[in-house]
Amino acid sequence: MSKLLHIDSSILGGNSVSRQLTAQIVASWRAGHPATEVSYLDLAVDSPSHLSAESLGFRMPAGGELSDVQKRENAVSEALVSQFLAADVIVVGAPLYNFSIPTQLKSWIDRVAQAGRTFTYTDKGPAGLAGGKTVIVASTRGGMYSTSDAGNAMEHQESYLKTVFGFFGITDVRFVRAEGLAMGDAAKAAALAAATADIAVQAKAANEARAALAA
Repeated sequence: MSKLLHIDSSILGGNSVSRQLTAQIVASWRAGHPATEVSYLDLAVDSPSHLSAESLGFRMPAGGELSDVQKRENAVSEALVSQFLAADVIVVGAPLYNFSIPTQLKSWIDRVAQAGRTFTYTDKGPAGLAGGKTVIVASTRGGMYSTSDAGNAMEHQESYLKTVFGFFGITDVRFVRAEGLAMGDAAKAAALAAATADIAVQAKAANEARAALAA
């Protein structure tokens, strides 16, 4: 039985396009893999706190004494990284906020980015420890960023997520993109139609990639 981790981070609730797309992606995946075990994180509702001296407890030197607060924060980080490592497929809703990702999603990434768990440093540089997974990101944007060099230079959403998941050793990172959502009804409808069509394409390609990996 494969495991899928479904993550939403939009603060818009029922008005969120990224939430709509992640639900469609998960439904598409489960249609082809009905035995998939799905776990869900709504980071807008239940977000880990931002990194602080207390939440850095998992990086204390061996033998270091942790405070009660650090122990509680350690438990939060341990639960999140264990859930992430157990998943075979991760579906992430990532709207573009101020040229980057929501702070709630960044807080989750900061908790799972743990030396010795998701990456390590070697004499040849960093190496990812969480390879073999598939990540499908529902990327939503009010404007157009993918169609020009200026737009590409301004976005730190898809580029960041591809970098950080790659740092964890994940090479199969896919994007279902809906952009131009704030540029009028026609542009929004076209973006949603294109994203919906792309969901089936990306799910099929991800399935083929995972089958090849298992062969």
